[in-house]
Amino acid sequence: MAEPGNPIFENCVFAFWQSRDLPDATIDQSSQLHNTLENHAGEISPNDDDGKINLEDVTHIISTTSDFPQYSEARRNMISIVKPAWITQSLLKNKQAQPRPYTPDPNLIFSDITISCADIPTGDKDAIIGAVLAMGGAESSSLTRLTTHICALTVDHPKCQQALEKGLKCKMVLPHWLTMNRFDDCLKLGKRIDERPYCLPDPEIFKMKPEDTLAIPDSDRLLGASSPHPDTLPISTVDLRHLDVFRNKKVMISKDLEINGRHLKVLEDLIVNGDGSITNSVHNADMFICHWREGRDYTFASRAGIDVGNLSWLYHLITHNEWTSPLRRLLHYPIPREGIPGFEKFRITLSNYGGEARTYLENLVNVSGAEFTKSMKQDNTHLITARKSSEKCDAAEDWNIDMVNHLWIEESYAKCEVQKLSNPRYNHFPPRTNLGEIIGQTQFDPAVLESRYFPRDPTPSPSDPKPLRRPVMHEKDRNQPSLKISEDDEEEEEKKERRPAKAKKTAATRPRSKSTTALVSTPAPNRRISAEKENDTPSSTRSAKDKARANIHGLSADIALYEKEKKRKGPIWGGERAANNIDKQKSLKRRSSSPANLASEGEEFSEEEDTRTPKRQRTSKPANTLPPIGIRLLVTSYQGWIGNTNKEDADRKKLRELGVHVVQDPSNCTHLAAPAIVRTKKFLAALASGPTIVRSEFIDACIKDGKVPDATAFVLKDTTNEKRFGLKLKDAVARAKANKRSILRHVPIYCTEDIPNKPETYKDIVQANGGTFTLFRGKAFAKKVKPEEDEGGNEPVYLLSGTKEKEKVMWPIFREEAKKGNMVPRIVSTDWILNTAITQQLESSDDYLLDDEC
Repeated sequence: MAEPGNPIFENCVFAFWQSRDLPDATIDQSSQLHNTLENHAGEISPNDDDGKINLEDVTHIISTTSDFPQYSEARRNMISIVKPAWITQSLLKNKQAQPRPYTPDPNLIFSDITISCADIPTGDKDAIIGAVLAMGGAESSSLTRLTTHICALTVDHPKCQQALEKGLKCKMVLPHWLTMNRFDDCLKLGKRIDERPYCLPDPEIFKMKPEDTLAIPDSDRLLGASSPHPDTLPISTVDLRHLDVFRNKKVMISKDLEINGRHLKVLEDLIVNGDGSITNSVHNADMFICHWREGRDYTFASRAGIDVGNLSWLYHLITHNEWTSPLRRLLHYPIPREGIPGFEKFRITLSNYGGEARTYLENLVNVSGAEFTKSMKQDNTHLITARKSSEKCDAAEDWNIDMVNHLWIEESYAKCEVQKLSNPRYNHFPPRTNLGEIIGQTQFDPAVLESRYFPRDPTPSPSDPKPLRRPVMHEKDRNQPSLKISEDDEEEEEKKERRPAKAKKTAATRPRSKSTTALVSTPAPNRRISAEKENDTPSSTRSAKDKARANIHGLSADIALYEKEKKRKGPIWGGERAANNIDKQKSLKRRSSSPANLASEGEEFSEEEDTRTPKRQRTSKPANTLPPIGIRLLVTSYQGWIGNTNKEDADRKKLRELGVHVVQDPSNCTHLAAPAIVRTKKFLAALASGPTIVRSEFIDACIKDGKVPDATAFVLKDTTNEKRFGLKLKDAVARAKANKRSILRHVPIYCTEDIPNKPETYKDIVQANGGTFTLFRGKAFAKKVKPEEDEGGNEPVYLLSGTKEKEKVMWPIFREEAKKGNMVPRIVSTDWILNTAITQQLESSDDYLLDDEC
């Protein structure tokens, strides 16, 4: 261990990046870490008032994450970015340690691993050490307190016994984890997978089959990043606490988010109270919040290097009060309005994912442009699964449906194009592993986004921040014999010469054929002279002579037609006048229904129609263009489609041709079709939006008549079920419109895992009504501080439960945790949430209590 005063960090200038894992108390001037660096000749460079690091001065940045604004710039400046463990290791070695094993770079998946091999054959040992070092790890021949893994065949080796005796916190793993299978798994997937199935002394891979039950892992990293457009603010922000993340930042909130006035006011107050400001001009903004990847503001902000994110990203900043890049999580960045090209023909379902991971993938499928289906049918195109073991997986193999892991859709979305299924990364499923443990680690590549959505325009508009100008080659320069012109410059010049001809088109003038264009734009004399001069000196790269021949050959048909025009009796037309007069005469003749006129037109212009017709067909509106969507219809319990996939698909196509789009997202529907008032998940979730509810016969009428009837004639009336559920459907819809999907806002609702009809059913209903839904597994949940002004008692917290013994065991734990959090426990049956959703009134829970002690 280094003695105080030993100049280990001489000539080193350090800066810190504060985060949740490296809080301010750990790095302030009075902290032990700060004093340790200074005691060993290190210098500390403070961050400026905006929290930025002065990259010109520092040599090392201490950070636990690569997710900070200046990370890429620091890498370009060759500044070492290391975790705090680097300092400890340097002190132990009494010299500066190698920075690579301590980098927070997520691509070096073994960066925090120090491995020591035990009874491993020499060949395998070399392979293991080389692999670990290549992926950012370190190796130690002897066992130390910094050793994280011992690679051994049994626990009988002296190293393993020594670790057990000294109580070292290192894991003993089989070499399979790194060589035979597991390391291959990590390399194929590009992610680090949990090593627990290979841990000694009782490895799971030796005692269990790959298809045996495996718990679905938590997906906490997706909290706040599973939806691109959350409905409500997180509960933790209701106190409007002071935020540091917006300090000295100007934020612009785009209108395409469609946020109502009250909601927008809350967001603006949070930003302003956090020493930030709101701007209505993207030119002044530091952050731009929008929903779609389109528009001038989005393009300008992206080109100018402004942080561009969506509403989910803004909520994440507010919730954690910590900056994170909107490119780090896929659903924190604005979504493409048309999806990813190619995904519109896919029907995708999921298997072996749960919780936030499942919600995240459902939304990712939808924003990619594919259709998500909860159940799997033979017309599904893809199954995304976390492991190759489930009924859906078996059916996918029988039906020849493509089976992939989530990396396929994540990387397709990140790279903005459909990835090839032949890539082994996408169809690899390690044994005894649920790949949900590595979900959400894929990030955007800024270069890909730029090339797809905001490329630099060679002829920029005045609004572009930094116009990219290309040198323009003038005709007088082209005539210089000593001047070499590149192929790209020639093509750019030709494009610019063609633009004036295109600009002369008007709404009353049809697109001209090649013949007309030939009469209008004769090749410039300078270009012919230039071509002749170039012919004198043959070029080895691109022959101007061949190009001239090709141009003459392309004009041969136009020249022949021009000769025919000269022989025509009557006035000889040429240039634009000819095209305009022809179009005018043909337009006038088409307005007449006289057969004689039609015949005359066919005779007079028979020679030109051969060349004009194909052009007109290419530019005319396609016959199969779909009408705009007038009704977004959600369908539930429709008997005509149950068990009849072919009819459903055919009817959906017919409805779409009428402007009726059948949707699956309850929050996105304008109309709901049902045979009666039913307590299905779709009905209750869609009711929260206050849609027009029609009878299922509405669908039959559309299909039969070939047109959309008046929806008011099909409004659902069901007095029987109204009496049964104690409501008036008309009043429930009116309340839903007034509630705006927020009747359960700020209401914490938990649910047991073994509840009837599965937790996912109730999750969708709760979230559709603005509530927060969490599975209760007997663990502590977040404490909620009682507001000082609330003198009427603590707020309730609900647990949806059945009456199985396995669920009843959870009740005392829930009661205890609720009391610790200053909340009143209410353990209720599922009828409470179903009736609340269907009446759109927050029902009293007294009649639904299952636990007498509540």
